[in-house]
Amino acid sequence: MSILAVSHLAICVSDLEASRTFYRDLLGFREVSELETRGSPTQDLLELENLDMHCIFVERDGLRIELMHMKSPGSHPQSEPIPMNRNGFTHIALRVDDFDATVSALESGGATILRQTEIANPAFQSRVIYILDPNGARIELIEAPGNPRAAVGTPIAS
Repeated sequence: MSILAVSHLAICVSDLEASRTFYRDLLGFREVSELETRGSPTQDLLELENLDMHCIFVERDGLRIELMHMKSPGSHPQSEPIPMNRNGFTHIALRVDDFDATVSALESGGATILRQTEIANPAFQSRVIYILDPNGARIELIEAPGNPRAAVGTPIAS
C-alpha cells in the first residue's frame, strides 16, 4: 500500500459564485474542473441526505481546493471565525511580496481583514495578518524575505 499523491482540500461554501470570484480574482487561483452530483453514492460518502452539490476545483502553486456548494441540504454558515485552537482545519497560508498593497487590494475586493491579528516580527523580518474568505475560512498572509516556498521553522533531519 502507498499514498500516490495529495489530491485536494475542500471548503464548504454558502455562495459558490462569491467563493469562485474570491479565490480566482483576488487570490489568483485558476479553475481546473467542476463537478455536479446528486444522491448516492456521494451522499453516502458525505453522510448527507437529499444531496445536490456543485463543486469547483481551483488550483495555485500545486494546491488544489474544492469549493463545495451544497444546494441541498444546504450549509451551516459560521457567524464568527473558527477559533485557532479548534481541532481540524485552521487556515491556508499565502506568501505575499507587498503586504500593504495586498491587504488593501483584498479589502477593496471585499475580503474581511482581521486587523487585530496583524503582527510584525523583526527577528524574521516578517509581517503577518489573517483575512477571511466569504465563508469565514482563515487565510494567513505572510510577507517575509527569502524563498516563498521554503518551509517555516527548523528543518527536520531525515
